[in-house]
Amino acid sequence: MTDKRSALVTGVTGQDGAYLVELLLGKGYAVHGIARDVAAFDHGRLGNARSDAGEFRLYNCDITDEAGLRELVAAIRPDEVYNLAAQSHVPTSLAEPHRTIEINATAAVSLLKMIVDLGLQGRTRFFQASSSEVFGEASGSVLTETSPMRPRNPYAESKYQAYLASTRLRTETGLFVTNGFLFNHESPFRSPAFVTRKISLAAASHARGERAPLRLGNLDVRRDWGHARDYVAGMWLSLQRREPGDYIFSTGENHSVREFVELAFATAGRKIRWQGEGLHEAGYDADTAERLVEIDPSFFRPNEISATLGDASKARHELQWRPRTDFAELVREMVVSDLDRTR
Repeated sequence: MTDKRSALVTGVTGQDGAYLVELLLGKGYAVHGIARDVAAFDHGRLGNARSDAGEFRLYNCDITDEAGLRELVAAIRPDEVYNLAAQSHVPTSLAEPHRTIEINATAAVSLLKMIVDLGLQGRTRFFQASSSEVFGEASGSVLTETSPMRPRNPYAESKYQAYLASTRLRTETGLFVTNGFLFNHESPFRSPAFVTRKISLAAASHARGERAPLRLGNLDVRRDWGHARDYVAGMWLSLQRREPGDYIFSTGENHSVREFVELAFATAGRKIRWQGEGLHEAGYDADTAERLVEIDPSFFRPNEISATLGDASKARHELQWRPRTDFAELVREMVVSDLDRTR
């Protein structure tokens, strides 16, 4: 029997899972990670953290498998649960709304109720990963925890449903549950399905001789982008408080996709010069006139949110949390990592 604090991390194979496992192992936790495909977990992401001494265990378990999940929770009796499992790709949520709601909302609610039904609400603290998407279109207005929530896509709707259920159960049962409204956060571990990693990979590929232009949608969409490594630190801090609460994790500044492209290609040694307008705009190498970026209308989203901007004052005040990685450093880190992978 161990006297270590234990944590259960769902969706452990994602970028947040990797950084969170490393953080928890570094703090001496016994960490239990679950995912549909644990073989996808990259142990190389753990850096110097020990993962071979019984401190880190992986389990194949789909978050929607209620019976299997209940068995695990009952056996582990975790001190902390971090529910990171999600279908988080907005375009996929538009194509598969029912599956998105099943994973992000129904399964999250089941897991919350499971803890209560097992009599663990006096022991287990729960972090629910929410999203800036729940606020919908705010036209760049600064968002706080009390801003109106107007979700505009199935992914946002599912996160909103999980938020409502978690706050209700917190009130009704006394369960220690915290919602973290995570604004866009990236890293070298981000899936290539997301635009930021798509850009960093393209910049690295062009540095190695790729000729095909990078195809993107709306270049002028603005996002409050931070680093996943910083945001998982906020998750942990939120569960160390005496009382539960809900927190925005954001940088407080936003940047356009266009800026991300320019910085990424500059890191790879290519300066972008833009020509044309609207759907006919394209980005060219300022020195060679090679076409590096072009607009593809198929990447424009219906009900696109034009800009996000978060106010993390509450997290700064109550958790002493603040992001440590600025936008330029984040972009550079992602591109340098992809350059190293292609050497």
